[in-house]
Amino acid sequence: MPPSLFGTNGIRGVANRELTPEFAVRAGLSIGTFFQGSRILLGYDGRLSAPFFKSIVAGALLSTGCEVCEAGMVPTPALQYGVKHFRMGGGVMITASHNPPEYIGIKVVAGDGVELDRGRELEVEEIFFKERYKRAEWNKVGRLHTNLEVLKVYEKAVMSHVDVELIQKKKLRVAVDPGNGVMAIVVPQLLVGLGCEVVTVNANVDGRFPGRDSEPRPDNLGGLSLLVKASEADLGVAFDGDGDRSLFVDEKGEVYWGDRSFALVAQKFLAEHPGEQVVTPISSSQVLKDVVEAGGGRLVWTKVGSVTISRTMVSEGIKLGGEENGGVMYGPHQPVRDGAMTTALILEILARTGKQLSELFSGLPSYCQLKDRVPCPEDLKEPVLEKLRSAVKAEKVEALDGVKVWYPDSSWILVRPSGTEPIFRLYAEAKTEERVRGLVKEFKDLLTKIVSNHR
Repeated sequence: MPPSLFGTNGIRGVANRELTPEFAVRAGLSIGTFFQGSRILLGYDGRLSAPFFKSIVAGALLSTGCEVCEAGMVPTPALQYGVKHFRMGGGVMITASHNPPEYIGIKVVAGDGVELDRGRELEVEEIFFKERYKRAEWNKVGRLHTNLEVLKVYEKAVMSHVDVELIQKKKLRVAVDPGNGVMAIVVPQLLVGLGCEVVTVNANVDGRFPGRDSEPRPDNLGGLSLLVKASEADLGVAFDGDGDRSLFVDEKGEVYWGDRSFALVAQKFLAEHPGEQVVTPISSSQVLKDVVEAGGGRLVWTKVGSVTISRTMVSEGIKLGGEENGGVMYGPHQPVRDGAMTTALILEILARTGKQLSELFSGLPSYCQLKDRVPCPEDLKEPVLEKLRSAVKAEKVEALDGVKVWYPDSSWILVRPSGTEPIFRLYAEAKTEERVRGLVKEFKDLLTKIVSNHR
């Protein structure tokens, strides 16, 4: 198997160990060579290693003749919007998204504001591994530009897709947990502009993520849940490190996985665009299928990965996509995950219906969900997956991405190797807690045994 540079969502590794300054130079040269002297919008998140990594990548891009326009510290969706708005040739975001604080990474964005598809990633990888860099002559190196007002145009764009006056009249109180990530510099101000009263936790940008893990999950949002109840907020919202994902908490303090908030957005969208298609990965809940079909739409299943969903939206002209992890792609704004846009849409749903968030969620079909993980070294993922596929005996097994097993009682489990971490992810759903826990235990034990036998 040829070497790979990109994972499921960009390039990631531990700063100064796997992603060293030397690596940053090579990656920057490869990306710059790929873009052939274009204008590149460059941004970074709040990780401690991001500023130094950004500076090295910027220098490498300039040396290939690219013009580099610095966006500064921004959420990933703001950079993506800026690429298209300012008519850039491409974009580079220095981020490791939800990974632990020691990680750093690179997301490469095409001129349409969406991350590169796999075909173009392979072009960058070929340049990288074969060192086919094209350095500019001394008098044709690129120039560095600063002070683009990316955040202002981004916030204005988000607000243009919702009924601002309707939301302002509702005067909602919103508890916000940016998880010490970069949405701390966007969402509180955005919500104030929407007439909301804002209370916060973990709202200072800190690349060590002292408040909680950077990946928002129901099991680590206890602080936000307490804040919602203590402040009598109408809802709470939490973000990951680079701000493209959001999870919601109802007024009672209950936290929900992203496929349920995505289902609310899908209901709203299909009411306004009847008969449209909606895209989601096979890791998403059955609730999406129920809601989309009830709304007269058609659900399109894809492999796991936001880039796959976004590129499917672009190629098929689909206006809505989303994931179970809190990533919603609202095409009328941009076909990429955007936590701020999702938040604004949920606020509009609350304002328009006059219902509490718990009431809206309880109106959706109900399933019990459970997620887990099993550590697995990168070099063992493929043989472990092959062994798992041969070991599973069931009537309906899907191999679109990893192994997904469907059962006659409407329960299912998906086991797939992570594209960003040395783990296998397990997603399961059933009508009862007992059933879903049993499924996860069965497959976790099986997977752990297979990994141990390969060590």
